[in-house]
Amino acid sequence: MNDQAIGQFDGLSISSGFDSGNIIVDGRKGASFDLAIARDHQSDFYQWFHFRLNGAKGVPVTLRIGNAGGSAYPDGWKDYRACASHDRQDWYRVPTSYANGTLTIAFTPEADSVWIAYFAPYSIERHHDLVARIAAAPGVIHERLGATLDGQDLDLLTIGEGPKQIWFYARQHPGESMAEWWIEGALERLTDPHDPVAVDLRRRATFHIVPNMNPDGSRRGHLRTNAVGVNLNREWHEPTLERSPEVWHVLRRMDATGVDFAMDVHGDEAIPHVFIAGFEGIPTWTEAQGQAYHLFRDTLARRTPDFQTRHGYPTAGKGKANLSMSTNQLANRFGCVATTLEMPFKDNNDLPDPRRGWSPERSKRLGAECLGALHEVLDQLPASRSGATS
Repeated sequence: MNDQAIGQFDGLSISSGFDSGNIIVDGRKGASFDLAIARDHQSDFYQWFHFRLNGAKGVPVTLRIGNAGGSAYPDGWKDYRACASHDRQDWYRVPTSYANGTLTIAFTPEADSVWIAYFAPYSIERHHDLVARIAAAPGVIHERLGATLDGQDLDLLTIGEGPKQIWFYARQHPGESMAEWWIEGALERLTDPHDPVAVDLRRRATFHIVPNMNPDGSRRGHLRTNAVGVNLNREWHEPTLERSPEVWHVLRRMDATGVDFAMDVHGDEAIPHVFIAGFEGIPTWTEAQGQAYHLFRDTLARRTPDFQTRHGYPTAGKGKANLSMSTNQLANRFGCVATTLEMPFKDNNDLPDPRRGWSPERSKRLGAECLGALHEVLDQLPASRSGATS
């Protein structure tokens, strides 16, 4: 567990000694708290926060995170609003501002206990509940691929019997909790016996799904790294059991199954849109790969107004792709279509929600919708190279 700090003053207190908790209490005056975000263990990354405010019902509180300006992505604080919940089920946004390196959350709680987080958390316990529930569905195989550095299980769910090999994996960066909400939505649709798209997908493809690639970082309250400060999405060229067993185990299984389509699910701190990034710039890029990637992207944009193609990351030049990143490595290694899906920590400016911003519910719906887009383009995926090496 990351460093925990508890500030207790009169009836008010702030605590973070729980799953994915992260905050340091530096001081308090009246109903105003001075706070800081703890760095990922053995790393300089930080941005995720998650803490509980107690005893403040009806009290106007001011929570100042004084080290926000030094965080991993300070541009992410512009127009950002923190998430809060009284029951840890319904997450809503609260007034938040950023100036001079300090993030200020100011509101009046409606209950004595309120949880505040960078995004709605997806707990390790919910992860276990999800794995158990989906594993109990007909036709689902659950496996433990291996252990993380903290000794947690790395879970794989396999669904379907078709020849196309599809891989979904989420939370390489543990603070991007919307990614596992997306996985939950995709899994619920994929295992629905009454959904004709799901039934047909299971007939035509086999899905390999890793709901949480980084349970150590998730439980520790990290933004971006695993138990020893390693960014897993920079390990795919040469993972090791000592630094990145999570990637080592998953890539080993991918080599065994082959990959026809892969989606690496993430959240983006700064860009208030949903978008995907591809694999432009890989050494083995083919026209067929590129066409199939754009077909999937454009199909998803047609299917849901939550997704768009105007805003996103710049593309790498020819031969300039970073093969340590999973999407580039898999597209280059297997000749498949690989994608990185990004959802916002903020609101989705294409379809804003003043109360919730981008939310767990929207993330789940997007997961289900991505299956619909994949169903449309599945036969257009190019033949991949099984078990190839880069």
